[in-house]
Formats: sequence, structure tokens, C-alpha cells
Amino acid sequence: QVQLVESGGGLVQPGGSLRLSCAASGRIFSINAMGWYRQAPGKERELVARIINGFMTEYADSVKGRFTISRDNAKNTVYLQMNSLKPEDTSVYYCYLVQEANVYWGQGTQVTVSS
Repeated sequence: QVQLVESGGGLVQPGGSLRLSCAASGRIFSINAMGWYRQAPGKERELVARIINGFMTEYADSVKGRFTISRDNAKNTVYLQMNSLKPEDTSVYYCYLVQEANVYWGQGTQVTVSS
């Protein structure tokens, strides 16, 4: 099994920044993808950013130029640096990891952007 532990969420004013972290532990041997989804109340879960095969990055159009995903392979940790935050970024952010045919999810961390 694989466990994902997220941290770094919170309340921030519009235009501010937050950095999310997600540490993976357990039976890790070949990570295919790792990244972040988010889900706001009443909306479907949507991809925010991910790293595929250790180096290819993909971003949602709504966060391009503002969010940066990175990964520390030695620590099996993925980060999401979020800058220029907007109220519409308010969501629960979920870390996920794909290993072979299995998908693992973190418990979610709340990000609230409000003045």
C-alpha cells in the first residue's frame, strides 16, 4: 500500500501564495505520475497539475503561469507552489499518485482564498 500525506493548505488573501506538499510512503517502487487535483463544493474534481514519468509536467489552463509543480524523487514528495491566488482557486486540494495500474489519493487539504 501507499500512503499520501498532504500539508500546506490554509487561508490566504487574493494575490497571495501557498505551497502544498505531499509525501508518499509505503510500498513505492515505480511512480508513473504524481500530482494534484482539486474539488470545490458542487463541482467535479479537476486536474490542477501533475508530473508524469518523473519529468513531464502538465497544468490546467486556469493555473498556468501561476502554479508550479515540482518533485523531490529522493523524498517521494511532490510540491505545488501556488502564486497569485484567486478566490476561484478555493477548493480542497488532493494529492494523487499512480503506480502501475493503481491510483492512490491523499486525504485532501483546504485552500481558501479570501479577503
